[in-house]
Amino acid sequence: MSTALFDTHAHVSDKRFDEDRDDILARKLPEAGIALICDVACDLRDVAVTLDIMERYAYVYGAVGMHPHTAQYMDNGLMDSLRAWLAEPKMVALGEIGLDYYYDLSDRDSQRKWFDKQLSLAAELKKPVILHVRDAIGESLDILKAHKRELLSNGGVMHCFSGSPESARECLDLGLMIGFGGSLTFKNNRKGVETASFVPLDRAVFETDCPYLTPVPHRGERNDPSYMRLSIERFAEIKGIPFEEAAEAGYANGLRLFGIQYD
Repeated sequence: MSTALFDTHAHVSDKRFDEDRDDILARKLPEAGIALICDVACDLRDVAVTLDIMERYAYVYGAVGMHPHTAQYMDNGLMDSLRAWLAEPKMVALGEIGLDYYYDLSDRDSQRKWFDKQLSLAAELKKPVILHVRDAIGESLDILKAHKRELLSNGGVMHCFSGSPESARECLDLGLMIGFGGSLTFKNNRKGVETASFVPLDRAVFETDCPYLTPVPHRGERNDPSYMRLSIERFAEIKGIPFEEAAEAGYANGLRLFGIQYD
């Protein structure tokens, strides 16, 4: 029997899967050994698909939060909706949330304000957080350190982490796990290799961020969770361990991160 895999960050709810989503979820992914998925709804104005697939597929869990790209649209009414969605039994995390100063699709004041407020909500609800940080690691760490006690208690993950080993150390000190995905397979990702070498095996989780960040040799294609094996193979190669050891650790770490009891 193939090793069970846990994609801790996917967007199978994305519109790019509208034509074949059910075929992928019902057939392709189970055949590829994908035993669990966390589907992340990162725009609070469009959560319906995530809620639907969570209900219809036992192995799909969910997360919900307002992404920094759309933080400018956040308001107190949506915060109330976020609170309600997080009461769903299979909604296992708040996210993805954070700061993105690369695209700056929302103004930075809005990003900082709603990042902090959503971290406070996660602390209140005792939920782990899924963090999106791009070109803003310093400010993000400052905000996260103000929530250190709650993070150490409830946990979280630096999704698609692209920082240095030194930044990874600060994240680990906050109780966070580090998410590795398709970018680890990219030819010139030297920093990713250094960080994968540094991060302890019991603090790593694996993700696709599909339909984005498709691993080599499928770059340019739409990503889906069946390709996650390629990222784990690369992580295992960097660590000098068997694929099965890396995959089993990622699966166990994902269960622990999200507090999932799953047979």
